[in-house]
Order: sequence, then C-alpha cells, then structure tokens
Amino acid sequence: MPYNPAAAIAYAHRWAFARNPRHADFSDLGGDCTNFISQCLNAGGFAMNYTPNSGWFYTSLDSRSPSWSGVEELYAFAISNRGDGPQAVVGEPTQVQPGDVIQLSFDGTAFAHSLFVVGHDASGTPLVATHTYDSDNRPLSSYMYSKARAMLFNRE
Repeated sequence: MPYNPAAAIAYAHRWAFARNPRHADFSDLGGDCTNFISQCLNAGGFAMNYTPNSGWFYTSLDSRSPSWSGVEELYAFAISNRGDGPQAVVGEPTQVQPGDVIQLSFDGTAFAHSLFVVGHDASGTPLVATHTYDSDNRPLSSYMYSKARAMLFNRE
C-alpha cells in the first residue's frame, strides 16, 4: 500500500498534544519524538517490518525495533530500507513536503530530535508536529539548532 501523507498528518494533528494509549510514552526514557514520528508513518500506511534487530516495528515497550524510537536508528533504517516500512531519500529541509521528517542536531554532531512535517506557512517555512516538547503547526524557524536533515518519503 502506498504512503498516504494525509492520513499520517491527520494522525499527527490528533495526537500532537496527547498520547495514543496503544503505544508506550517514551518521554521519561529519553524522549518521545521518534516514537511519535513512527506512529505517524505507520498511520500513513507504512507496514511494520518485523526483521529482528534491523526492522521497524512496535508491538509493546519490550517488543520494538531500535528504529521505532531512536533518532539515528530511524534515519539509518529509512534511507537504506528496500522492504516493508518507511523508505526515504536524504534531503534538505527546503525540499520537504507534508508527511516528510526533519531531524535536528543541536550540537552540530549528533542528531537528537525528530519532527513530522504537517505543512508550510505562507513564506514556505515547514510547519511541524512533534512530541517531547509537544507541538503542532510549529514553524521550523522557531527551533534553535546547528544542523538539520530531512527524510523524503517514497509515496509510491
């Protein structure tokens, strides 16, 4: 089934300021941003990939892949994946469309925060939804960061 960004965006708006009870909340476990992003991508139609250790899946707090909730792990999975689950190419934040993901590095080295693109403002600035510091329709320009990268998702 192809990726449906509209369904993923609807999920993001629905859960940006709440937690879906079907998923663990990682807020006290290092942050919930990538867990939230994975939920959005799954709601948009990306099937889970149950490959042990290297897949992308969530069944419970104790049964999940590192890529479901880890910033670097989701990136590594999505840009190399050719099976079930999200498939992306590396891009710049200026290239994102609603339904894509931006990741931020605050120290210029490690990427530590994932943002789900839900639209653009009148000037073309990406608007994002995320967890940890819960936000919806927040301009990317309101973040203080050193580097940003984007995952542009295959919609076929």
